Amino acid sequence: MIFLFLLLFPFVLHAQVATDQYLNGAVINSIAEDNNSFWFATYGNGIYRLSKKDSVWTNYSTSNNRISNDFFYAIESGNSLVWAGSSQGLFIFDKRSNRWRKRKFAQGGELGNWIRALKYDRSQNVLWIGRFKNLTRNDVAKNRFEDISLIQQADSKTNNFISIQLDGDSLIWFGTESGVHKFYKHKDYLDPNAWRFFTNNSGNFIHSGNSVSVRSILLERQNIWFGTDEFITDDNPDFNLGGIYIFNRALKWEKISTADGLSGNGIYCMERIGNNIWAGVYSFDKSTKKEYGKGIVSINRFNKKVEIIDLNQTVIKSSTILALHFDGYNLWVGTDNGLYRIHFANPLSRLPVIRKNKK
Repeated sequence: MIFLFLLLFPFVLHAQVATDQYLNGAVINSIAEDNNSFWFATYGNGIYRLSKKDSVWTNYSTSNNRISNDFFYAIESGNSLVWAGSSQGLFIFDKRSNRWRKRKFAQGGELGNWIRALKYDRSQNVLWIGRFKNLTRNDVAKNRFEDISLIQQADSKTNNFISIQLDGDSLIWFGTESGVHKFYKHKDYLDPNAWRFFTNNSGNFIHSGNSVSVRSILLERQNIWFGTDEFITDDNPDFNLGGIYIFNRALKWEKISTADGLSGNGIYCMERIGNNIWAGVYSFDKSTKKEYGKGIVSINRFNKKVEIIDLNQTVIKSSTILALHFDGYNLWVGTDNGLYRIHFANPLSRLPVIRKNKK
């Protein structure tokens, strides 16, 4: 049934889609899944766990003394541990003892304890920790943490990590505030030849803007999709132009922006469902210097056509989409005003569309 759904999804007509709402008012920054549970990192309400077996919710927050922090940016789940990133360090949950503990990092000062990205590599039993300053490799079995500085050409932003994505059995991509690092897993991580850096120079990222901040990374067989931040001011109108950059693994780059139908150039998150890439989009107002959520778009990964999803025809109460996770049946949507589950009960169903681009 899952295969049938994924096959038919991109080509179907409108039909009824069921949407459920949870955690009203909570800011959902990150979503993780393991065999038994879904995990949700919030900014202000701690960590939530949803049991798959009995649909029971458990909250870990300061209000119930189950954890000593309420503000989290990232979450990841392994076989026996769950990791959550905060501005105060790494929180580690032991599933057997049902308890959290905290680990802080000595290098990088207070900002070095701001963790914005986590990715667990099951094949090597390694947790990668993206910090505001430095990348950390955690050998889970040995409980060994090793810091790695990847500053390029004296640009500190190349060492400020905000996204991590595994690429098959051989590669890992690390998004920073100024480009992306590619790591060859079969090499020693301390070997400089194990790393390659891509910035918006030398034709990479179509040489767009002064810098490129890689907020989200999504992989498919043919392409790598990089969702980037928009940050422009009157003084620096070309600093971070935003948009989605598509790298076809053969040194060819494409870009999708508002000129191609996006509702905004800033990208919070991306997820693949069948032949479509879904993205949570925002725009940056250079006058107020604030980010404004612009909802969800769906992009055909073959012809790159963009559709803007009409959230007014769903129960989703926010246009600020911070996290997306597809579990094979449901699309979990994390917003700044609660969590939503879109269930495609009919394999021929899809969300309503406001408009399509003309590409």
